[in-house]
Amino acid sequence: METKFHFAFKVKDIESTIAFYNTILGCKLGRQSESWVDFNFFGHQLSAHVSNNIPKLDYCGKVENLNVPIPHFGCILDKETFSDLESKLKKHDIAFVVKAQKRYQNKKGEQQTMFVLDYSNNKGVFE
Repeated sequence: METKFHFAFKVKDIESTIAFYNTILGCKLGRQSESWVDFNFFGHQLSAHVSNNIPKLDYCGKVENLNVPIPHFGCILDKETFSDLESKLKKHDIAFVVKAQKRYQNKKGEQQTMFVLDYSNNKGVFE
């Protein structure tokens, strides 16, 4: 059985959220209101809800020699989609928390990974 996830999270406003997830990442818009918007996030559903109480960044995660932000969410992508997404992020001058790099080199689970922040400081990771 193939399953998909739904993830609801806080954002500062609808406009910048649509700009990031739809315009930059290419996630198809779903239902929306004045206070929330849904996206097709690489086959999964993200639901972004406007809030005035967005938590501060916390880099408590330690993976290899990197401090990674917790919580974070993202997708595991094929190599071509990962490369295309990296190019889109660079084209739109999105700052990388962790630039695209290979982790666990020559070990089980070797992967490319990159971390970015959306315009509400939500942490996204792509592998």
